[in-house]
Amino acid sequence: MRVLGGRWRIVLVYYLLEGTKRFSDLRRAVPRISQRMLTLDLRALEEAGLVSRTVHPGIPARVDYALTEEGRRLRAVVDVLAEAGERLGKPQGAAAGP
Repeated sequence: MRVLGGRWRIVLVYYLLEGTKRFSDLRRAVPRISQRMLTLDLRALEEAGLVSRTVHPGIPARVDYALTEEGRRLRAVVDVLAEAGERLGKPQGAAAGP
């Protein structure tokens, strides 16, 4: 919980499960996160060994973020949370569906 307990960290893992993303891709995917918080959360996930950061030289430098093997192991947890969120997000009395 210490590593994933932040407001946005599990959301970032969710989007990184789709594949490698650039910083700007993650900003677009999670528009309510501030640039500072995105940077801090990515660093924390990197320090925990869940995310790898690759810097490609150039002007400007391109930075890619991807889940490590350990980060990809969180898929089951993220899937359960996403399913629960969808279920809980339905209005009361809504028909259950796929």
